Amino acid sequence: MSDNKPLGAQISHMLKDRGVDVIFGIPGVHNQEMYRGIEEAGIRHILARHEQGAGFMADGYARASGKPGVAYVITGPGLCNIMTPMGQAFSDSVSMLVLSSCLDETAARRGQLHQMLDQEAAAGSVCDWSYQANTAEAAYDLIDRAMLEFQTHRPRSKHIQVPIAQLEGLAEPARRRSVGLAEAIGACSADLRPLAAALSAASKPLFVIGGGAAESGADLASVLEACGAACFETYAGRGIVPWDYPLNFGAALARPSSAQIVAQADCVVAIGTELAEVDLWRAHLGHRCPLYRIDIDPECLADMQRAEVAILARAEEAMASLRPLMAESPSQWQAGSVADQRELWRGEIEAERPGIIAIVEALHAVMPDEAMIYSDMTQFAYVANEIWPMTRAKHWHHPSGFGTLGYALPAAIGGAVARAGKPTLAIAGDYGFQYSVQELGTAVELGQPLPIILWDNGKLKEIEDSMRSAQIAPNAVIAKNPNFLELARAYGADASAPETLAQMQEAVTAAFKLDRPTVIYLSPNILS
Repeated sequence: MSDNKPLGAQISHMLKDRGVDVIFGIPGVHNQEMYRGIEEAGIRHILARHEQGAGFMADGYARASGKPGVAYVITGPGLCNIMTPMGQAFSDSVSMLVLSSCLDETAARRGQLHQMLDQEAAAGSVCDWSYQANTAEAAYDLIDRAMLEFQTHRPRSKHIQVPIAQLEGLAEPARRRSVGLAEAIGACSADLRPLAAALSAASKPLFVIGGGAAESGADLASVLEACGAACFETYAGRGIVPWDYPLNFGAALARPSSAQIVAQADCVVAIGTELAEVDLWRAHLGHRCPLYRIDIDPECLADMQRAEVAILARAEEAMASLRPLMAESPSQWQAGSVADQRELWRGEIEAERPGIIAIVEALHAVMPDEAMIYSDMTQFAYVANEIWPMTRAKHWHHPSGFGTLGYALPAAIGGAVARAGKPTLAIAGDYGFQYSVQELGTAVELGQPLPIILWDNGKLKEIEDSMRSAQIAPNAVIAKNPNFLELARAYGADASAPETLAQMQEAVTAAFKLDRPTVIYLSPNILS
């Protein structure tokens, strides 16, 4: 009996063989063949309410599981709708694979359903690469290329489109997965002796730790302690080094005065970080000494920061190989001075966004140890990103790079799918929440015990503040909001509006025990 099936079905079987268990998406007449084989292959499909939601769910799933997040979308508008999540996944180094249908012919025919001038190129503007597979073999090869690159390169979103006729046509099955990629973690091939010598000789060594260093935790901490190095964390790098490490300046790189701290160092090591605008909010890190960069992305090693020494390596391999080369060498950094500086920055945060610290700390006090948090672009999250004492790496996910609104809810849904039975929480502002509020329906269908902190300050407060600082009369920063509690209940979710911090804590604790999501509505009045 022949194993031939429509290519759309074969793709699902291939993905299952490559370890894919969940696909997020929305079916349509153009991509329906991709749905033929999903159940047969034993893959779970999560129906989003909008392709943007499907993309953010895939993103959240990938961040929580360590596996690629996969999404199926239709030609044209379906792909356009998921391009925002693709851009977010690209900028935040997330393994996302988007598979879409496409029209068979676009040059000689116009006016077709879902037609675009150049769908492949449009997607390619927001992801690592975007290719059309005109044969079954090409589709299989591109899928395997994506899966291999997710393991061996800097993970970033990728797009494969397949013509409708190809999806419908019979195809032989993809080759079974070959022997798995050998683990490359071990001794680093780069010569780390110069770095070891520099750190051992430095009186004020300083590390800048990014999300790419997440797997290096214990070895990195040992290196820091051996040379008495101080450190800064990017938002994505929080939790890799213990929050209470005495020389940890925390996630304060965006504070202008952090440049003055960096300038005191006589050896700086940036590991697993782009040192991007959204990390620094200035053009230059601030160092006046040699800069060592450790990264798997050559682009980062040759960027505007101009490292004196570029080390192409995985952070975990580099740190494991570096530690045996180092001698114990106490530094001149003082724990008391670090603590004093962090307290000064805390005062700045309170002055900029009064009252939010108290709410954030009350929330932290009742957060389960294993909780994974997804936040949106909102002032509540901006404060938390700086002061929340992270104890686990990769347990707070924020759309730092692309900076999109509407991320938190669908990404948290995807994260909760990946971590069934473990606590997940979303944080959104009143405006951004409405970008993807419809995904409450998905969370209700899935029965997810998902607390959603909804911070409602009644306006686009961050934009209003920015306009005022630029001496622009605030304009278009206030919009009429719905009754969020009734809206949540209309979807079948639970909802509450605590009036005190104690009531908020009770609401969060209760929400983790339900069989549905809970919108927990907070406003600045909770501090009254």
